[in-house]
Amino acid sequence: MNWIRRLLVSASESLWLRERAPRYRFVRRAAARFFPGENVGSAIAAARGLATDGIFTLLTHLGENVRDRHESETVAQQYLELLDRIRAENLPAEISVKLTQLGLDVDHELCYANLARLVERAGSQTVWIDMEQSAYVDATLELYTRAQKAYRRTGICVQTYLHRTEKDLVPLIEMGAAVRLVKGAYSEPRDIAYAKKREVDENYFRLARILLGPEAQRAGVRAVLATHHRKLIARITEWAAAQGIPKNQLEFAMLYGIQRGEQVRLAREGYRSDVLISYGAFWFPWYMRRLAERPANILFVIRNFFSR
Repeated sequence: MNWIRRLLVSASESLWLRERAPRYRFVRRAAARFFPGENVGSAIAAARGLATDGIFTLLTHLGENVRDRHESETVAQQYLELLDRIRAENLPAEISVKLTQLGLDVDHELCYANLARLVERAGSQTVWIDMEQSAYVDATLELYTRAQKAYRRTGICVQTYLHRTEKDLVPLIEMGAAVRLVKGAYSEPRDIAYAKKREVDENYFRLARILLGPEAQRAGVRAVLATHHRKLIARITEWAAAQGIPKNQLEFAMLYGIQRGEQVRLAREGYRSDVLISYGAFWFPWYMRRLAERPANILFVIRNFFSR
């Protein structure tokens, strides 16, 4: 399946496909499984529905690699309005942003200023920073560390397919960070990232144990384990139970439209269950990367292609 994953990641990076593929009805219909709509109202409605099942949400406005100062400020303003909407609706929700949306490719100080505006508006809620390609890791960690020291209300996403991530966790644990552990879905060379699924899964389990371990617990680390892999979830929960870690200290995150039954099961059994809800017009690259994370979802696309 590695060649399928590489093909999907390449598709996510294709400007030609980004412009043309969304015009096809079957592509839009298949993608709709993974996000409730392009506008903020549809995302809020989905979050409201999940809350009835005791599920928390992470909301993100799709987009990346903004290279215009004014546009980055516009994105920040959209997130500020989203935070106001979350508060007005009294939703159990947080936001998750890409720093390249906030101007990282334009100017680091501009990006930090936009990020600071969001953290200040969020109040006691955590503002999550997504991790992007390996070329952005150092800058992302630098700005995250700066924000965390200033506000103590930020979270960072780290990717288990990168060889470097275990070392990156050391200072994050020392500062008592909120860390969301994901597998990663960008095209990276073998000297930077694990190429085989089995290797990524094993590294995930290893890093999850570090984030749930005694040192991390003493430091006040909040670990969010983002995976849809049921066997991996079972391994983690069994290990945690053996260590005497209470269920309510384990937090799992999944994507909207995937494994809804598992999301509800975890919430009902006493774990914190989160769902990432994405919305916006810039959905095709994101959708391709979601397929790359789980190529079995291609079968869903094929069924939509032949359905009327």
